[in-house]
Amino acid sequence: NIIRNKDGGTHMSGLRTALTSCINGYAKKKKLLKNDGLSGDDVREGLAAIVSVKHPDPSFSSQTKDKLVSSEVAGIVQTVVYEKLNEFFEENPSVGKLIVDKALLASKAREAARKARDLTRRKGVLEGGGLPGKLADCQSRKPEECEIYLVEGDSAGGSAKTGRDRRIQAILPLRGKILNVERQKHNVVKVFQNQEIQTMIRAFGAGVGNNEDDEGAFDTAKLRYNKLIIMTDADVDGAHIRTLMLTFLWRFMRPAIEGGHVYIAQPPLYQLSKGKINRYAFSDEERDAITDDLRGDNPNAKIGIQRYKGLGEMNPEQLWETTMNPETRTMLKVTVKEAEETDRMFETLMGEDVPDRRAFIERHAKEVTNLDI
Repeated sequence: NIIRNKDGGTHMSGLRTALTSCINGYAKKKKLLKNDGLSGDDVREGLAAIVSVKHPDPSFSSQTKDKLVSSEVAGIVQTVVYEKLNEFFEENPSVGKLIVDKALLASKAREAARKARDLTRRKGVLEGGGLPGKLADCQSRKPEECEIYLVEGDSAGGSAKTGRDRRIQAILPLRGKILNVERQKHNVVKVFQNQEIQTMIRAFGAGVGNNEDDEGAFDTAKLRYNKLIIMTDADVDGAHIRTLMLTFLWRFMRPAIEGGHVYIAQPPLYQLSKGKINRYAFSDEERDAITDDLRGDNPNAKIGIQRYKGLGEMNPEQLWETTMNPETRTMLKVTVKEAEETDRMFETLMGEDVPDRRAFIERHAKEVTNLDI
């Protein structure tokens, strides 16, 4: 009926059931399974599929038609998919074995990830291991008023700890660039073994993983902080670290972004001074405007301009005044308009497919407005 059902429905249920049943049946028949059967998540790992159903009188869960609820559709789709897929496997045994091997690999990775997740949780708050040592926690225990700053480097972390509002602001310094999780899709264990990622998981206290059916999956209701604020240097390295953090949050804590809990701090690029007057600029354009304003009627007036190369160059008072004071700071809220497009963007820019990334850069090169070489 040419209506996209973003929440799936009975047609998707039929597809999922048929896939799981058929692939498990084929694997057992060919004696490719040693232990328990493959889960639905295992057989669907990496799968892209389109289910198109024409129905004379479809039923939906709401007026927005986000979910198909026509009960008879599930059985029809399941029967058709099972029969045709089983037929395909019998005619193409080598492809069938490849698909089973892929599902077995996904199963092993999922189990390894679960064990790594459990290890992280055992070190965490609920299991008595306490909060990460380098976390400077806030005094309040009301998550709705608390916020945590994820700060690039120990130096800036020290300034942030001194300059913060201890009642509601927690500081977590992160050392260097965290792991690019987009390149570890087939080695999830390495993700959970990363020290900085373990530290974030333990500090947030809300679990990890986007699959809500998994034990210990990320749950925004358990977040210890209402705001997760990424605070990095205002240079290209800071932007890279910020992107790595966002990639991790998107891949393993997506509900935090979708729920509006993730923010990006906006530290100034410049400090401009004239006598005892100090002002801050967050862009080159703002720097020029403030310079003109401070000079006033005297175009030759001497204006002191300091370019901040990193957060560590600011003392605690400056960091509070410019970047952390809730009354005066500017922050960017991370939002998602189109999940599929966002997913593709992370995969293209942060993934392992270099030719795809090169093609993207060449295609959009003329649109670049801020280039750091």
